[in-house]
Order: sequence, then C-alpha cells, then structure tokens
Amino acid sequence: MTSARVDEGQGGRPGAAVTDAGPTGEGYRRTLGARQIQMIAIGGAIGTGLFLGAGKAISKAGPSLVLAYVLAGAVIFIIMRALGELLMYRPVSGSFSEYAREFVGPFAGFVTGWTYWLFWVVTGITEVTAAAQYMTYWFGIPQWVSALMFTVVLYGVNLISVKVFGELEFWFSMVKVTAIVGMILICAGVLTLGFSDAGDTASVTHLWVDGGFFPNGVKGTLMTLQIVMFAFLAVELVGVTAGESKDPKTVLPRAINTVPWRIAVFYIGALVMILSVVPWTAFRPGVSPFVAAFERMGLGLGAGIVNFVVLTAALSSCNSGMYSTGRMLRDLALNGQGPARLTRLTRNGTPLVGTTFSAALMLVGVWINYRWPGDAFTYVVSFATISGMWAWIMILVSQLRYRRLADRGGLPGSSFRTPGAPYTSVLALAFIGVVVVMMGIDEDTRISLYCAPLWAVVLGLSYRMLRGRAPAGAARDRP
Repeated sequence: MTSARVDEGQGGRPGAAVTDAGPTGEGYRRTLGARQIQMIAIGGAIGTGLFLGAGKAISKAGPSLVLAYVLAGAVIFIIMRALGELLMYRPVSGSFSEYAREFVGPFAGFVTGWTYWLFWVVTGITEVTAAAQYMTYWFGIPQWVSALMFTVVLYGVNLISVKVFGELEFWFSMVKVTAIVGMILICAGVLTLGFSDAGDTASVTHLWVDGGFFPNGVKGTLMTLQIVMFAFLAVELVGVTAGESKDPKTVLPRAINTVPWRIAVFYIGALVMILSVVPWTAFRPGVSPFVAAFERMGLGLGAGIVNFVVLTAALSSCNSGMYSTGRMLRDLALNGQGPARLTRLTRNGTPLVGTTFSAALMLVGVWINYRWPGDAFTYVVSFATISGMWAWIMILVSQLRYRRLADRGGLPGSSFRTPGAPYTSVLALAFIGVVVVMMGIDEDTRISLYCAPLWAVVLGLSYRMLRGRAPAGAARDRP
C-alpha cells in the first residue's frame, strides 16, 4: 500500500492527488460509502438533546414543543441544502471553514475553523464525561476510568482509518434509530390496542386538553428554541466527510435530502407519540421523556434500555468530535492559519497530530470536570451552542455570496440549489438571530453570549500573530 502524497496550492486550493482509494486533492482517502454517509447524516441529527434534553423542553413548552421542532427542522433543512449547494460546487474536507475563507474572507475562515474545532472539543469533553456517568448505572467503577477508556478506544479507532470510523458511526446511529422507531411502534400499540398501564389514559387529545397546545404561552415555546437547536447541532458534520466520500456528488445530496423525513420521524413523530401516551405535565427537567414514557407504561426495562441508548449517543458524539477536529485543524494549517505540523497524515490518510492534540485536550477536560465539577465548567459547556451555530451562520452567508457570484457567471453553478434562495437563506439567518436573542433572555444560557466576545478577542489576537504567514504548501502526510 502506498502512502498518499498531496500537492496543496495557495489559499487552501488543493491540487491533484491520487491515493490507492481514489483521487482527492487533500491527501485523504475516499473510503466512506453511501451506507456510512447516510447513517452519519442520520446520527448527526439524533443526539442526547432528544433523549435527555427534551424533558426540560416539554416542561417549558408543553405540546407546542412539536411546533418548535417543525420550525427548527425547516431551518435546519435550508442550512443543509445551502451546505449541499456549496459542497457540489467544491467538495472539500474543510467544508464550511473553506467556504467562509473563500466567500467571506481569510479571517472568517480562521474564526469558523477554530470555533468549530472548539465546539467539538467542548462537546467531546461533555459527552465522554456523560458516557462515564451512564456506565455507573451498571458498574461501580470510577468515572475517570470509564472516561479514559472511552477516549483511548475512540482515539485509536480514528487513527486506524476513516473506514473504521465510518463503520463504528454506522452502528452507533443504528442503535439510536432502532430505539426511536421501537418507541414509536410501542406508543402506537398503546394508542391503538390499549395495552400496558398507560392504555386506559393514552389519547392524542393530550396534545391540546391539558392546558391547551400552548399551556405556557407563545413565550414558553420561544424559550425552548435554544434547546431545540442544540439538539440539531452536529447535523452539519456530513459536510466534513466530503473529502473522504467515495462519490460525494451523488452520496451527499441524497443524505441531505433525507433531512426532512429524519426530523419528521425521529423528532416530531417520536414527540407526538410520547405526548399522546403521557400527558406533558408528567415530564420534568433532568428526566428523559423516553424513561418517563416507559415508567407510565409500566415497562421496567425502560430505564436500562434508555441508558444504553444515551450511552451510545454520547459515544457517537465523541467519536464524531475526534473525527472532525483533526480534519478542521489540518485545513487551518494547510491555509497558514495553524501550526504546519498539523498537516501530517498517517499512511492510512488520517490527520495524526490534529486528532492526537484534540484527544489530549478532551482528556484534560475530563480531568478538570472531575476535579472541579462546578459552575465554571457549566459555563464552558453553554458556549458549545453558540459556537456550533456560528458554523450554520457561515454556511448561509457563504451560500448567499456564492449564489450571487454564480448567478452573475463569475463561478460555475451548483447542481444542488437551495430551494427558495436567497429568501429562505435570509429567513434562516433571521431565525438563528431570534434564537440568539432568546439565549440572551434566558439566564441559564446567557453566559454563552458573555463567552463569545472573549473567544473573539483570543481569535483576533491569534490571527494578528499568524497574519502574513504562508500556507503550509505541500502536505506533510508521511508518518
């Protein structure tokens, strides 16, 4: 097996390269197949935000939470179609960081890349810590032991090859999908056949009779938007796989076009069924709505099943974080916006130094969380939402500028246009703006808006230090 060799042009514009897995301009190997890409796309839209966070959202909004997911789902679809339009124009692993750099400016690419990297590092810390906590449900081992074990195993998986990462993510996503479909079928059986302890009271009328569809008013629904959007964070991860997909111009549009039915089934369908079986007043923050539904139905195994599924969701998120951080750091380095050492690839085409650096920070974060599990760590976690949404903002802004240039003939048009653009893209940006305002109103999430200016100062100073530095040039992909 030969080592991949790549010739990078200026400004991150890759030249031609060939590996034994097919041509790529970034040194990566196109080994992710359609089956894996589809499940990565599905898994990215299903996380702990649904399995755990929905309990808090239901207690705030009641049945109207369904409407919040409908609106947010429509916005997510526009964001993904905007990303798809850019990917069909130029499918690269740097994805939205590359597009921000090209269509907004070098500083925008710098901010987007490092912010998205920070988002996944913080998310990885929280998810691997959560996974360790879930392990205590069955085993009495210290949390730090489980956290260390999970981090090392997932780090190893990501260094073996991208194909192994894709296969593991496929099965992680399969567990989540099976759990949700199973819950929907069980709830449907309760509603139609009346079995279980909830059979006598289950009814779709729970969606409007227990205080109405908006029991806490429209404001209560609006205040859940940040929780809803947080649940969708990572759906854009499919864009990072563009540089390693076997046939990106065929596979990625198909994966993106499944977003509406994924949201309709896994979020809206599951919530409608659960809220029909269990009145919304029975849900409370900190308790999974799936566990609450199982308890109401008298199914004792429910808590164990949900614990296993949430454990899987947490490990899936950490696995995705290690994958994306290495690629994002390498893209930054190739454009002179990060240390040149980060461009190194292993013989299997994985970014060795970037993945190792990110995994090490995740371990440090787990240790900090273990030693000081106080408000400071909670504040850092809250920053994940606003940093994740920054990537969405850059996707929409880049798509708007690309479309303007393409329509004028300055760039080749994309074969996968965003429906209703530019109007839908502008509306999506406005919706994200409303979410940011709601985050500022809610004292539980306001701290994330305080952290953002501090991060901006750090990035601004760092950019000035790196300014004028030439791109890394030829990728140092030898082990």
